[in-house]
This record gives sequence, structure tokens and C-alpha cells, in this order.
Amino acid sequence: MSLASYCRSQARACAVLGSPRYAALLTEVARDVESGGPCAAALAGYADAAFDAAIPLRFMAAVHGLALSGRAPELAAHYAAADVPEDVVWQAFRDAVAAWPEWIADWLTRPPQTNEVGRAVPLLAGLLAAVDATPLPIRLFELGSSAGLNLRADHFHWAAGDLAWGPADSPVAFDNAWRGDVPEWLRGAAERHPRVEIVERAGCDPSPLDPRSPRDALALRAYVWPDQPARLARLDGALRLAQRIPVRVERSGAADFLAETTTAPGTLTIVWHSVMRQYVPADEWSLVRTHLDRLAAASTPDAAFAHIAFEPTGTAEDRDGFRLTVRLGAADPRILAHAAPHGIPAFERSAPLVQQQ
Repeated sequence: MSLASYCRSQARACAVLGSPRYAALLTEVARDVESGGPCAAALAGYADAAFDAAIPLRFMAAVHGLALSGRAPELAAHYAAADVPEDVVWQAFRDAVAAWPEWIADWLTRPPQTNEVGRAVPLLAGLLAAVDATPLPIRLFELGSSAGLNLRADHFHWAAGDLAWGPADSPVAFDNAWRGDVPEWLRGAAERHPRVEIVERAGCDPSPLDPRSPRDALALRAYVWPDQPARLARLDGALRLAQRIPVRVERSGAADFLAETTTAPGTLTIVWHSVMRQYVPADEWSLVRTHLDRLAAASTPDAAFAHIAFEPTGTAEDRDGFRLTVRLGAADPRILAHAAPHGIPAFERSAPLVQQQ
């Protein structure tokens, strides 16, 4: 796939995921790449980049970072304003690209850092199902944590219809978190466990970010699409929570991190991850699966283990939502729900993990 085609593919994805501004801009970026404009110069050397390198998203984050940091004030003034004509936004975007080549070149070398807080909605559903089946204090471990924002997910608040869970005064709140009726297994688990006890929080990432660092917080904000203010508001709330809730995120690959992970008496050890599988090489993921199987085999009622994953399948099924799967101990994984790629809304398509009496 050519770089211009990749930009057009990302433009279509942005249109589907509710960012008409990025859909329009990425279409223009593709044309600019083909015509040899400033975007072509900025992206020179990336024509043969692998699809999973997410070069269009890195590029858009670089330019958004210019706007957020005050380096491109004209673009910043237009970015989130729905009434500004797209050709005006595009001209400001193109001018910013032409004016800041070194800034953009630096951002293109960084791995994508989309620590999407909305994905906490399906992850928490899986956690509630797991703790309902094994009501023990939780050790929570995350693969591909980025800044570790979702390791604080028990401090988020979500609501769906007449059901709500999590602190009502949380700076991170999700309304209409579920599409359709909340499934009975989740309603029951949420009512039985209005709070969960997390006694340990840790994660890993090859290039972790520190949410308390202004530079890293800018990177996280830059990866949110500028015409989606609700996502930006949730991210800002999660960054505020990160100031007071400590989390350990190790600079490590997923396999090396899991190699040091064991179950522990009196606790439920949960390993979860969301939309990170695609960035892990196949040989490393094979080791990850080996370690997950080891933990599953070691699971007992008093030292339990669960694996929660919110990931795409890489098939046409993803058009209708990514899968939430939960594996309790050595049992087979179960598909509990699906959700939009950014996590909300979630919705049920399959049977519950645990049949309630």
C-alpha cells in the first residue's frame, strides 16, 4: 500500500469513527503527498513503512501537537471549530507542516501513544465479570500501558440507563456507556461489587509515558482527534487522576514483563490489554501466550487468574466492534461483549461468562 493510499484508508477510518475533520484533512494529505507538497517532504523516507507503524496517525499527532503547544496558533483556532470551512483548515494545516519540519520529523520517530481512556468501559466490564466469579482483592497488570491511565479505571465513572458504577465525582465519566440494555450478568456484577479492591497496579510498555510530565501529557493529547472534545475531556480527567494515584509502568516488552508475573495467595491476578496486540511481533506474542497459559494453569480459587482482552480480530467482524474476551483460570476464553474501537459504546452479542442462579 502506498503512503497516499494509507492516508486515504486512515481518512475513511476517521470518518467512520466520528472525526470528519481528520477524514477531510487526511484526504488532502494524500493528495499533497502525491503532488510533492509539504506533506510529501515531511513524510519523505516513510514510503515503505509497514502498515502497523501507523505513520498517518503519527503525522497527524505531530501537527496536532503544534496546535496544542501554541506553535501553530492559526491552526489551533480552526481545529475544533465546526463552522470553519475545510479548505481554510487545510491551508492552516499545510502551512504548519511547511513551517515545522524538524518538529514533525522528531514526532514521526516516536511510537504511537493512544492511551484511549474510553477502552476502560469494556475492560471494566471484563473485570467485574472476573471479580464476580472470584471475589478477591485484585492485582491488576496491563500490557501496552502507555501512560498507565487505564490502570486507574476503578476511579472512573460509567453510566448506562439506570445503572451507574464508579465514583460519582470522578473527573472521568462515561454516559451512555452501553448500547441497548445492560446485560444482566454485568448489571448483577456491578450491583454486587459497587467498589473493587485493587491492591497492586503495574504495567509495561516499550516506550512508557509519564502522565505527570508536560511533554508526555502533550503527546497523549496530540493523539486525540481535535474535533472529539469529549475524548479530550476524559483524557484530561485521567491525567488529573494520575497526579494522585500512583502506578508503576515498566519499560519492557509484554513477554519480558509477564515472565516475572505470578499468581499470589489471597488475590485475583488480572492481566488485561486493549488494542495493542497489533503492535507486538508474532514471535513475542507467542511467548506472551505461553506465559498467559502458565498463569492460567497455576490459577486456584485462592490464587486466581483472569485474562481480559479488548482487541480487534483483524477480520471483517471488526467493522461491527472489537471483541471483549475474558478467560478465567484455565477455562477457555469467552466473548462477553463488543465495543466501538475507542471503547464506547459497548454492547452484548453473546452469552454471559458465569450463569447466575
